[in-house]
Amino acid sequence: MRLASVNAASGRDLATGRVDTDRLAAAVAALGADVVAVQEVDHLLPRSGGVDQTVVLARACGVVRGGARFAATVHGTPGSPDTFRAAAATVPGEPSYGVALLSRLPVLEWRELRVAGSAARLPLVLPPGAGRRLRLVPDEPRAVVAAVVDARAPGAAGSRPVSVLGTHLSFSPLRAVAQLRELRRWAADLPRPLVLLGDLNLPPGVLGRALPWRPLVAGATFPSPAPRVQLDHALADGLPAEAGAAGRVERVGGSDHRAVVVDLRL
Repeated sequence: MRLASVNAASGRDLATGRVDTDRLAAAVAALGADVVAVQEVDHLLPRSGGVDQTVVLARACGVVRGGARFAATVHGTPGSPDTFRAAAATVPGEPSYGVALLSRLPVLEWRELRVAGSAARLPLVLPPGAGRRLRLVPDEPRAVVAAVVDARAPGAAGSRPVSVLGTHLSFSPLRAVAQLRELRRWAADLPRPLVLLGDLNLPPGVLGRALPWRPLVAGATFPSPAPRVQLDHALADGLPAEAGAAGRVERVGGSDHRAVVVDLRL
């Protein structure tokens, strides 16, 4: 079972600032993952050509109907209080931005959690072509998408549920830690083993104290050309002692984050 977490940066190339959803989709598909958590996903936004990036990614990865879920965190283009508003729910026809979870494995159950962002305005480095590169922006709400997938071997009887969660936490460290604790309480009744994937905006040392789950991948992921810190993670809870996990970090398209990929043997 291969799992991956990709900060898609809306398909925007770090060097040029141009959006290429097809290039992003091909790069994500090349990871060969059974379940992919994707952050910074555009949904019908003008800057990415009005496409539903979740659908494009799912098609490229061979995900069948019912195996993809997008959760909007804001409606409109993020980055300024004049261009977006918090999303209390996903509205299919509303241009939005958020996170997605894609599964080639059968999904037994979907769940979503929405958590508040920081009340503070936080510094954000904007992409090329955005004018002023450093801007104070309001922190957006966040979402967690969980899929209970059937990881049984082909031909095996019954089912083997594994919970996979995808999220993108606040870039305010204090708020990200609080969001992690809320996530942990919410996920308490999900089937184990459980794997959390995402851009958690926290380095391993802080993350380990806030959420003592088993890290499956170690390696710097940000910024992608010459990464200095690991912000993207795969963490497991309730993994059997005999289970094996091999993790790595990979460059994906033109994103400013590197992806984390883990091969899990249950």
